[in-house]
Amino acid sequence: MSRPKRLLRPLAAMALVGSLLVSGCASPESRSGGGKAEEGAKLPDRVTLVIPYGEGGGTDTWARFMAPYLQKTVDGQPTFIPENRPGGESITGSNQFVESGGTNGAQVLVTSGTTYFQSLLGRKEVKFDFAKMRPLILNGTGGVIYASKAAGINSVQDLKNPPKPLKYGGISATGLDLSALLAFDLLGLDVDATFGFEGRGPARLAVERGEVNIDYQTTSAYKTEVVPMVDKKQAVPLMSFGMINEKGEVVRDPNLPDLPTVEEVYQQLNGKAPSGEAYDAYKAFLAAGFPYQKGIWVNEETPDSITTPFYAAAQKLVDDSDFNAKGEKVLGGYPIYPGDKVADQVRQSFSISDAARKYVLDLLATKYETKIETK
Repeated sequence: MSRPKRLLRPLAAMALVGSLLVSGCASPESRSGGGKAEEGAKLPDRVTLVIPYGEGGGTDTWARFMAPYLQKTVDGQPTFIPENRPGGESITGSNQFVESGGTNGAQVLVTSGTTYFQSLLGRKEVKFDFAKMRPLILNGTGGVIYASKAAGINSVQDLKNPPKPLKYGGISATGLDLSALLAFDLLGLDVDATFGFEGRGPARLAVERGEVNIDYQTTSAYKTEVVPMVDKKQAVPLMSFGMINEKGEVVRDPNLPDLPTVEEVYQQLNGKAPSGEAYDAYKAFLAAGFPYQKGIWVNEETPDSITTPFYAAAQKLVDDSDFNAKGEKVLGGYPIYPGDKVADQVRQSFSISDAARKYVLDLLATKYETKIETK
């Protein structure tokens, strides 16, 4: 088995920077504005959207798209101010929020699947627990694994014995790339992975340049950036990650109905349904990473009087044709959920087994040279 290249951005260094920022380098503005609220308290006139990612990325774009619609639909029409607090794969800003964000609604936390994964992995430096925090508004997405035509891959059957070595480019082994890595592991693919790309866009460009030949993109990016490559015979769509239905089953993504799921591809290649530790791990991180990927959260003791205006606003947005039309690209065709409607399902998504967590941690350590210090 080929050994993956070392991370271009060592996680330990990012974690150290994140811990330093949290412990002593946060600005006064970052530490203020988060008071404790009792039931009956009203939202303040100004609400900070704490974005634990840098400007211009998918989560930042999502938050800034949501801000004016929240201002219009949340009762009292508070002003929503996006504030980026990047670092440590979103750990820095998220830790700051749980420690100083309070429960009065002056600050709310914007999240993505990468944030969830840090908690699911049990990383020592993580101070947040989404099984206890309260979701306000959630928005899912999907993803597609595809290959470069230059790799000689014409269908999923070619994955059994690929004509050329499979090469993947990612951001980080412990972020959303982990979903792809777990899919590769489940399917038994020998993929040489390199990390350190600044985003999924640069990783896709690496496919176009021939530097890597297998990749994944979220649904919106797939439809806008990869489908033109497919039309030009430069890329071959292979599978979607799929979605989890109410019964906990992996089903086809309604926004990608013609693509088989990773589970279906496993059945095609092996003649049987997937099972065992590799499948349990894949499914656990799929449930946490995609159906409710983008979200807005508050700390666990936030009173109902603060959360209810967000639930009502989310329900208004569900039925807002202007919001849905203008948000088609940002939302990827996936619905907005009021947090109170899906809170139980979301908490269940963050309750993975110790065995599944151990399997993933062992995979990261042995195959991707990423050893994580856990709590």
